Amino acid sequence: MKDRHQDSQTRLVHILNAIYSIEKYVEGLDEFTFCENNLVQDAVLMQFIIIGESINYVECEKLDKYDYPWYKVSSFRNMIAHEYFNIKMIAVWETIKKDLPTLKEMVKLILESEF
Repeated sequence: MKDRHQDSQTRLVHILNAIYSIEKYVEGLDEFTFCENNLVQDAVLMQFIIIGESINYVECEKLDKYDYPWYKVSSFRNMIAHEYFNIKMIAVWETIKKDLPTLKEMVKLILESEF
């Protein structure tokens, strides 16, 4: 039988590692350079897919303890996977700069508090 507690921890670590990868990929880039670099965009979008997929396997009981719009994480993954033709790279850049730091801190907090 699968240990949901252990699986949640593993998935949160996957999310944290994907965030670290995104940070590394965009390090030193500005908005314009990011929006013009398809290779970096593809790498970043793949990491967002990993983040959104991983969050679906974290126990809701754990996530519900923390005030964060978790549904947006998997919704963003779904948009990338299914509505890829509508993605605006400027919006992805804004997500990286505005939302990713908060998600990173929340995931770190959960890992420290729950495991």
